[in-house]
Amino acid sequence: MGVSEIKSPASEAQTPARFSDNGGSSSSVQRKKLNVFFIESDNRRSALGRGYTGGTTPVNIHGKPISDLSKTGGWIAALFIFGNEMAERMAYFGLSVNMVAFMFYVMHRPFTSSSNAVNNFLGISQASSVLGGFLADAYLGRYWTIAIFTTMYLAGLIGITLCASLKIFVPDQTNCDQLSLLLGNCEPAKPWQMLYLYTVLYVTGFGAAGIRPCVSSFGADQFNERSKNYKTHLDRFFNFFYLSVTLGAIIAFTLVVYIQMELGWGMAFGALAISMGISNALFFAGTPLYRHRLPGGSPLTRVAQVFVAAFRKRKAAFTSSDFIGLYEVPGIKSAIQGSRKIAHTDDFRWLDKAALQLKEDGLEPSPWKLCTVTQVEEVKILIKLIPIPACTIMLNLILTEYLTVSVQQAYTLNTHIGNLKLPVTCMPVFPGLSIFLILSLYYSVFVPITRKITGHPHGASQLQRVGIGLAVSILSVAWAGLFENYRRNYAAQQGFKFNFLAQMPDLSAYWLLIQYCLIGIAEVFCIVGLLEFLYEEAPDAMKSIGSAYAALAGGLGCFMASILNSIVKVATRNADGVSWLSQNINTGRFDLLYWLLTVLSLVNFSVFLWSAQRYEYGAVEGEEEQTKTQK
Repeated sequence: MGVSEIKSPASEAQTPARFSDNGGSSSSVQRKKLNVFFIESDNRRSALGRGYTGGTTPVNIHGKPISDLSKTGGWIAALFIFGNEMAERMAYFGLSVNMVAFMFYVMHRPFTSSSNAVNNFLGISQASSVLGGFLADAYLGRYWTIAIFTTMYLAGLIGITLCASLKIFVPDQTNCDQLSLLLGNCEPAKPWQMLYLYTVLYVTGFGAAGIRPCVSSFGADQFNERSKNYKTHLDRFFNFFYLSVTLGAIIAFTLVVYIQMELGWGMAFGALAISMGISNALFFAGTPLYRHRLPGGSPLTRVAQVFVAAFRKRKAAFTSSDFIGLYEVPGIKSAIQGSRKIAHTDDFRWLDKAALQLKEDGLEPSPWKLCTVTQVEEVKILIKLIPIPACTIMLNLILTEYLTVSVQQAYTLNTHIGNLKLPVTCMPVFPGLSIFLILSLYYSVFVPITRKITGHPHGASQLQRVGIGLAVSILSVAWAGLFENYRRNYAAQQGFKFNFLAQMPDLSAYWLLIQYCLIGIAEVFCIVGLLEFLYEEAPDAMKSIGSAYAALAGGLGCFMASILNSIVKVATRNADGVSWLSQNINTGRFDLLYWLLTVLSLVNFSVFLWSAQRYEYGAVEGEEEQTKTQK
């Protein structure tokens, strides 16, 4: 078998015989050797049998290399992708804020069960992004994954529109006034009607599975990573990308709500379906401009191969006389389609057993017995990334509570601005407006100021931005607890204790803006920083999986909100059957829920600081191998 040694330029010549010598070699020396020495094999084949690939070389939709990059990609191609994401988020937020009210007023479901149903929808639409990321990285590529799932999304929105437009899908609305709603005397929805609504709602949620993890990565793919301005373009791309998300949310909380009030639920949901249809047409129209990355084969299979191979060789020693070296293919190309080589690291040393080449492995070893160093490092990176997005679950939990619980707060408050009455369902627009303002001022105000403090060219590193967002979210939920305590006591003093659907004329809903704007600022720093961090740090052939981590954290935040609400409701129920999350918000204790979230957020922030301090940014072989120390 033809092999060639890979050595550090500064290292002296070594041979497999010397490397396997047991005499006088300390563990620290062995670790150093492992870091700079491994064996390349000419016989390794790629997992899909397509030969080697030159890393992240962009191709056209037919899989052919693009000869003239100037005619594809760039900001023009990104604009078509922004439109698709803006429509998806417009539908996402439009459903999240309106569906609770639709289920309560039209389907006659209690607020608590409506909130949990919407939380589950939000959770599925984000947690299922792992499926979309897997399909994109393994088989379909990001373009076709978006194309298929965005069509599914449109089908779900059409189904929801039919539910809100045709009387057959909703219960009888006669003799159902506000008092009947309060007493629960309205005719409930039939089981099959709720089944239909849940079906089309969750079809819509699964449709987001292929859009959410792929759109940001596909947009970032449009920029040439060999360009000297690549980092700047990438940083600006993710900020503008989230700006498009924010615009979608603002439209959902204003125009869609206005349509609902003036023209009804059917027209409101229909507007979401129309916007998604237009965005789909624009996305497909931009096809000739897009740059694509070839899928690198099943990432889950490669991950499984590493664990199986490491387990099989768990008893083998790096000092064994049968040890040849750590296994890798020759040259700068990787055996994984769409991936460059990844430099070996000393993290999770037990996984290196998967790349430990022994004499018994033969000329063409099975990938289930022997993996390349790059394949092992892929798994290491995926493991190292987990703590960072995991720490954003708490922020997403708070965002979910604000989208559902805070709407109940707004129903009890005065939403007038002079003679203009703002609909309650428009209140969540203010986080979007704060996000829009922050993103607009980010490069002109925030970056110059923080650059003087941190010395970082972009003002703050990705992990610093995530940390800033988590810290601001603590302030937001703490203020929410303070104001809710005041609002609840005010309702009791003014005689509104048992009338939770009546607005108190002397208490303005705009006190909620403080918590809304703070959570908007938190979202800008945390989510944008996280998306950029995951895209840059994820392995080349797993970019969609990396982006899916962020969506998965969002989905888990939604599910955790439902679980937390259920636990709180059971654990705090008194002898009269009243809990913190009573349907009557004036007799419940939503303030204590917010304080509980504050304590959990403080604990979560401490865990993030510990995780961020320990994290080391990755390096790709062939690049300048230096450790990025700024956190």
